[in-house]
Amino acid sequence: MEGRRVFQFDLTEDPIDTSFVLSTVVSASAGANVLFTGTTRQETEGVITDWLEYDAYKPLAERECVRLYEQAVSKFKIIKCSIVHRLGKVSVGEVSIAVAVSAVHRAEAFASASWLLDRIKEDVPVWKRQVSDTQAFWVHPEQEGHTPRGLNGFPQECDNDMP
Repeated sequence: MEGRRVFQFDLTEDPIDTSFVLSTVVSASAGANVLFTGTTRQETEGVITDWLEYDAYKPLAERECVRLYEQAVSKFKIIKCSIVHRLGKVSVGEVSIAVAVSAVHRAEAFASASWLLDRIKEDVPVWKRQVSDTQAFWVHPEQEGHTPRGLNGFPQECDNDMP
């Protein structure tokens, strides 16, 4: 069953085991395995962050991620994909999301991971609340200054570097 396409998705309040997430996409058919992790950073545009809090509408989040996986298979020909997103409190330095994909070639693996993350941020009902010692507020994707993406799924300035 090695040639079978596989998708795994999880929303969890537990720390994300990135080694395990990456291991779930290993395939004898793949020449590339990519793992992206998003972590809580201490400062964003001059605002100090003590931690982030995530919440989600779980049934719709899962449906949307399945839909995105199916699109990624069609668009990038990925073989396996695993997406894990934290819920609840995520401290500075901790992983809030892990996206792992395998594909025959590295360009498709990198591009699909980048594309999936962008789509998750915009389409999947997971909400982020930034907390500091003086304030707490909900962060919306359109406020995060997304970099326009080029044809390969990378920021446009990187497109010339892709084969």
